[in-house]
Amino acid sequence: MQPIIIVLIILVVLVFIALIKTIQVIPQASAAIVERFGRYTRTLNAGLNIVVPFIDSIRNRIDLREQVVPFPPQPVITQDNLVVNIDTVIYYQVTDARAATYEVASYIQAIEQLTVTTLRNIIGGMDLERTLTSREEINAALRGVLDEATGKWGIRVNRVELKAIEPPTSIQDSMEKQMRADRDKRAAILTAEGIRQSQILTAEGEKQSAILRAEGEAKAAALRAEGEAQAIRTVFESIHAGDADQKLLAYQYLQMLPKIAEGDANKLWIVPSEIGDALKGLSGAMGNFNPMAGMGGGVPKQSAPTAERREQPPID
Repeated sequence: MQPIIIVLIILVVLVFIALIKTIQVIPQASAAIVERFGRYTRTLNAGLNIVVPFIDSIRNRIDLREQVVPFPPQPVITQDNLVVNIDTVIYYQVTDARAATYEVASYIQAIEQLTVTTLRNIIGGMDLERTLTSREEINAALRGVLDEATGKWGIRVNRVELKAIEPPTSIQDSMEKQMRADRDKRAAILTAEGIRQSQILTAEGEKQSAILRAEGEAKAAALRAEGEAQAIRTVFESIHAGDADQKLLAYQYLQMLPKIAEGDANKLWIVPSEIGDALKGLSGAMGNFNPMAGMGGGVPKQSAPTAERREQPPID
């Protein structure tokens, strides 16, 4: 009985192994290559698949999702003979599992080497300045070459990105100095423009202020002149309306004389000829006025003898 039990156990184990090899579950976004006696038979898609045990074998399982592969920095020589290190990142996706398995031994290594050679061809026709400022152009050219070359491998290159472009240290120092000089130049220009604009605005303000001040002074002078003219006109009309006699005019002349002589700079002043007549009228008025007229024992008024005056000839 024991040999029979052993045989049954072996048969059960073989059946279990056969079932395991017969039923193949492929995850979503994956594919599997099936070979029969070493020859490609079919490609298993996602889901439950049945294969012939011990005859069919799974050669390779391939992920059909988009993959991201960074490549290490590669030294590349530019057109002006400068060595730059370029880091690249490739976004690719397997579209044909069979071609990716049988058309190329290692498509990752093949894509890396193709990227390096293509970069050297593209960068070799550019100088350093254009290389640093033409990333989009380099990405587009690199993607076009890679997509065309990897199509027969069952791979589609979706994107190519340059992570970094590092020029030599000496070139970086020179570029930093140049950028610093450019920034200092722009700062000096902006400062000079600011000072110039400030001076222009200050001059415009002073000009407007002078114009407004002159206009104000002109209007003030006109108003003063108009006020003085109005005052003279009013005084003149008042004098004529009051019918002023010679005595009042003489009194006004005497009041104006101290004002004419005011000031330290008035060393010479001219008396109008009409003031003599005014003084004569005033002296006549004062002479006719007798302060003792109201008193009893007043001294009688006597007329003073008239002195005869002669005009002397001018002294040479």
